Amino acid sequence: MTTTYTFDVFSSLDGFGSYGEGGDWGGYWGKQGPEFLRHRLDQYTPDQRMIFGAGTYREFVELMKMDPAETGVYDPWVARMRHLPTTVVSDTVEEPLDWPGDAHVARGDAVDVIARLKEESEVPLRSHGSLSMNRALMAAGLVDRVQVTIFPVLTGRSGTAPIFKGAEDFDLELLEHHTFDGRIQELVYRPTLHH
Repeated sequence: MTTTYTFDVFSSLDGFGSYGEGGDWGGYWGKQGPEFLRHRLDQYTPDQRMIFGAGTYREFVELMKMDPAETGVYDPWVARMRHLPTTVVSDTVEEPLDWPGDAHVARGDAVDVIARLKEESEVPLRSHGSLSMNRALMAAGLVDRVQVTIFPVLTGRSGTAPIFKGAEDFDLELLEHHTFDGRIQELVYRPTLHH
């Protein structure tokens, strides 16, 4: 029996995963609230294995060195995420990893690595970010749930990391939807490759 794999990503309304020069919102685009942060902690409390590509892993390590008030990286859900078992899919990242929990590197093609982990893991798999890796996993039919949290901002000028740029076409079945703090939308879909 295979375990579920969730691609979990934060987005501006116009589909960007982050912002660059000219964007001065701070972590979560400055729109997080207590309901949202409680919900995130609830999602990360159960046992699960985190999956990151090399770039996202390196970004998280760098964020940990920044001012917590700016990044939100010390929120309870993030602290919990960092202590979950973690796999970094990479041929360039070297062990030991600069990560506090049980973390290791899995070498090889992400599709092969995740297909194997889905068969072997006793806990669900979750990836936060890692856009290009997760687009490839979606195309290979390995993503069971796409969880998009939409923050109420448009980042047309400063937006970076278009989440689904270059992705295949997918039909999406809505599984869950939530509104937090009267402004943040979480949408959870089951993706199916569109033929």
